[in-house]
Amino acid sequence: MSRRSLPPLNALRAFEVAGRHMNFRAASEELGVTQGAVAQQVRLLEEHVGIALFQRLPRGVALTPQGAAYLSEVTRAFDTLGNATAQLVTLPDAVTISVTPTFATKILIPQLPALNAALPGVELRTIATEAVSDFDRDQVDIVVRLTRAPFPGAIEAHLLFRQELVAVASPHLIGKATLPMVTEQLKKLPLLHDSHGHWPKFFGSSGKLPGAIFNQTTHALDAALAGQGVAIACRAFVQADLMTGRLVEICPASFEPEADYYLARKRPPSPRKAVNAVWDWCLANWTC
Repeated sequence: MSRRSLPPLNALRAFEVAGRHMNFRAASEELGVTQGAVAQQVRLLEEHVGIALFQRLPRGVALTPQGAAYLSEVTRAFDTLGNATAQLVTLPDAVTISVTPTFATKILIPQLPALNAALPGVELRTIATEAVSDFDRDQVDIVVRLTRAPFPGAIEAHLLFRQELVAVASPHLIGKATLPMVTEQLKKLPLLHDSHGHWPKFFGSSGKLPGAIFNQTTHALDAALAGQGVAIACRAFVQADLMTGRLVEICPASFEPEADYYLARKRPPSPRKAVNAVWDWCLANWTC
């Protein structure tokens, strides 16, 4: 079948909506036409393909086996057209940045007013996740990730800051204890664990250590701020709380982390101006 002999788009649309609702009346309401117009378009399509797509029942309709198979493919085709159109009309100045949840909470969100003021014409869309991003599949322009070099040639990456880990707690939990604490003192305090599992390395232990467990560092830090225990986090994430006295540094980590925080993006043939603007702002404000 040549492309010129494809069924009329209106007939395909009426069939897809009617098949999705299994009801001509509901299809007419969605399409904003009369029920008779939907029925006419469906008949036109059936005449075009030479196959009955619906069974007309005393009450309503039902798809024939051929109609059900055809509906699946037609729906997929409309979804593809919808996605292509959405990408086409996406605002050219929209930039999507994917960052880790703790980075979003502790660094990006507090600095959003400054970023928006510096780049008023850019719509920044944020995705907070630890998952590795596929720039094309996930439609992501820039990422911040805890990772390490080297990087593939297709990826442009810049070190933002080293992951300097410190143990922190609320001053209300520590009381008048002398800082920094030694390991034996620290073991007597409640420990707050996150998904990175730093405490066994901190103590040089392979066994399970007691304490509350959180799936994100930011939650462990919230618990530390509430005086519920001691958390381990990157200094960059707790610097503001250390400066205001909401948290105190118990001691530095006793081991070297294997990864650091990088800003990365795919090397495009011709990067958009908005992406370049956000990229440059991030490097200027987040690089230590």
